[in-house]
Amino acid sequence: MITSRQNQRVKDAAKLRDRRARQASGRTLVDGRRELSRALDVGVRLIEVFVCRELLLADEIEALMARLDAAGAIVSEVTEAVFGKLAFGDRAEGVVAVIETPTQSLGDLALPPRSLVAVLEGVEKPGNVGAVLRSANAAGVAAVLVADGRTDLWNPAAIRASLSAIFALPVCQCTSDAAIAWLRERKLPIFAARPNAAVSYTEADLSAGGAIVLGSEAHGLSDVWTADDVRPIALPMQGVVDSLNVSVTAAVLFYEAMRQRRNADCGMQNAE
Repeated sequence: MITSRQNQRVKDAAKLRDRRARQASGRTLVDGRRELSRALDVGVRLIEVFVCRELLLADEIEALMARLDAAGAIVSEVTEAVFGKLAFGDRAEGVVAVIETPTQSLGDLALPPRSLVAVLEGVEKPGNVGAVLRSANAAGVAAVLVADGRTDLWNPAAIRASLSAIFALPVCQCTSDAAIAWLRERKLPIFAARPNAAVSYTEADLSAGGAIVLGSEAHGLSDVWTADDVRPIALPMQGVVDSLNVSVTAAVLFYEAMRQRRNADCGMQNAE
């Protein structure tokens, strides 16, 4: 039982809330039982897990300890006061894990036919990244590329905002130049979300899959995505605002693509 907030292992773990510490150590934090369970499902390497029994129900403790034991994890029990130093804001769920940061490159990604891929360029807020990943997983997106990211993909806040979807999706970080080259190699149609595009998203043919590219609200998309083979699409804006939050835009586009792909599948089945 760790009772001191000055315990060195606790201090080292708490430092991982800082991007520089995460990059230097190759580690990050996972907050919450659901998120940790998903990480275990995909074989993420656990370094250490901090558990606060006071914040967990008896049946949760039993099930959690059984999974951690099966994974060979190092478990440290802590007091509620110590856990407060480790927890994400005021959303303490009784468990925080230090994990080895997963790494995946573009070369690791394998796509099924008619895949939908999302590209996030220059998105700054980890909460937005996590929310886009959550929608991507729900709408059947095959992979997410974080291009020239201005936030750390494995920020604990992004993991938490994704509701563990970050562990269920092929996700990798790359440059925008590498992303567009990878998409072209796979001959994927590329659709760039732009507020001033002449073509509405409902008029774009997303039925065969492709790539949906989204930029930050502050900076939009870079010139990489103005090439002739990139098709600008827009969401109609009827109010006083001229743009939507990137995670909202992503959800609308992902679900429109899902709708079109399902209709296309039904059409092929009827033809047979």
